[in-house]
Amino acid sequence: MRFDSSFIEELKARCDIVDVVGSYVGLKRAGSNYVGLCPFHNEKSPSFTVFTKSDSCYCFGCGAGGDVITFIMNVENLDYVSAIELLAKRAGLTMPVDNSSAAAVNKRKRILEMNKAAARFFNSEFASGKYKNATAYAEKRGLSGSLGKRFGIGFCPDSFGALAMHLRSLGYTSAEMKEGFLCGEGKSGKLFDYYRNRLIFPIIDPAGNVVAFGGRALGDEKPKYLNTNDTPAFKKGRNIFALNFAKNSKEDYFILCEGYTDVIALHGAGFTSAVAGLGTAFTQEQASLLKKYKDKVVICYDGDEAGRKATNRAIPILTAASLEVRALSLPAGIDPDEFLQKYGKERFRHLIDESKSEFQFKCDAILAKYNIAIPEEKIKASSEVCALLAAMTSDVERDVYTAKAAKLFDVSEESLKTDVKKKRYSLIRQEKKKFNEGVRRSAMGLGDRVNPDTVKNVRAARAEEAILGIAQINPEYMEKAEKEGILTADTFFTAFGKKVYTAIRDIFEKERKFDPAFLAGDFTPEEIGRITKIRIDRQQLSNNTYDVFAQSASALAKEKEASEMPVETLSDIEALIQSKRNK
Repeated sequence: MRFDSSFIEELKARCDIVDVVGSYVGLKRAGSNYVGLCPFHNEKSPSFTVFTKSDSCYCFGCGAGGDVITFIMNVENLDYVSAIELLAKRAGLTMPVDNSSAAAVNKRKRILEMNKAAARFFNSEFASGKYKNATAYAEKRGLSGSLGKRFGIGFCPDSFGALAMHLRSLGYTSAEMKEGFLCGEGKSGKLFDYYRNRLIFPIIDPAGNVVAFGGRALGDEKPKYLNTNDTPAFKKGRNIFALNFAKNSKEDYFILCEGYTDVIALHGAGFTSAVAGLGTAFTQEQASLLKKYKDKVVICYDGDEAGRKATNRAIPILTAASLEVRALSLPAGIDPDEFLQKYGKERFRHLIDESKSEFQFKCDAILAKYNIAIPEEKIKASSEVCALLAAMTSDVERDVYTAKAAKLFDVSEESLKTDVKKKRYSLIRQEKKKFNEGVRRSAMGLGDRVNPDTVKNVRAARAEEAILGIAQINPEYMEKAEKEGILTADTFFTAFGKKVYTAIRDIFEKERKFDPAFLAGDFTPEEIGRITKIRIDRQQLSNNTYDVFAQSASALAKEKEASEMPVETLSDIEALIQSKRNK
């Protein structure tokens, strides 16, 4: 749907893009623009830019971009209407009443209400005491009593459709239960509960909505943990377990754990800033979500090899979100819950106090592999540490830790700096090679998921981009070109180009101006990012005249005509050659 232009203009005027983006991303001024680390992918050098003149943003690394509305859609995992609603609330504006928007808003609302009803059902079943296996497991893991009530621990009975029957009695449909990932449908058409015979952990967002569930099997069911799939109300990689509680903790840091039981155990011991991911690799969106509330994170993953690898993966993602990161080391083979039971909360507090920086954590892992008293192993260890130092983007940080490493290995600081410099040069060379390869593939249209037709005719796609870029800047050119008969929507070769052109033209015909905000309701965030890039590329050029627009339209028409010419088969060519020989 589309909102009235006056409402969108008022909304964007009140929601300054620098202020909105700055509440999620650490921005620094760069001329008339602002730059920061992209909240949508892992990076060490800032490639995310906010353009103040055009009220837009774009990441030159991953291609995410758009205006303030698209940014909120991306960062908050919202649809177009919900993003408008969030910004309107921020700006103190009343949402326009529109029947077409009611259905979009109601879909998410219905699933959230259904989740709340399911959480109450699960909790009631657990509290009944009828299920001894659930009660025994909860008591063993310290999940019963007041702590269990605080986190809304529940249980789904081991029956075919107890939850489905309950939700149907409340008026929820089979389609809603399936879309909300609470129930599935058997071959007979009968619904079955996904979480049967599992201890249930409700996942609650910072606003207090039950958005999803995690279920721990109490029998031999696989997988051991079952988590809600993506739904209209939930995206696994953009939510955090227990953030609704932890964001209000008096501590100025989060404790990032792997599992639900670890988090609950830490809260029970007084460490109320504990949170966890949701069964998948930690994401850039989750890091950005944590950054909204606190500036520091202490990683507390299990003390095994898998936990150390997960820590190494999470550290750069968190630092890319401008979070100060430290990692604590648990004894081998033990998780936070077990540590608390065995050693108590004071020992755990000591682990937090002794938590290490990224360099220290990774350096310790390297030293654990080698005996640096042996020259050959000392050389291998120092080489790996030099690689860590070479990857640091801060010159000051690199110098500080190079000095420490030199003392650690009992070598001269200058010799270590020389090795680090060599490795850094090699890294930069590899990055340039990777970048150039990406540019080459992009120029050929390879791997283009937004506009897959590009690879069929690169010249046509590039002519389309010139037209679409100029059309966003000077939309009146479209009318002139169509009146002169040199351009229509059917001139476009790619389906994406045709769709964008039609949308821009329709907006201009209705509003007599063009605002990218009106596109967000009809295009995906990835498509909006591409449209933004096309506009930015043209804005950086000075030749956005009608002559260039017309020339691009002419070039596109020729490419389209050439692509539609019938291709002669091999037999046709052989017949032609033979006829010429006979002559």
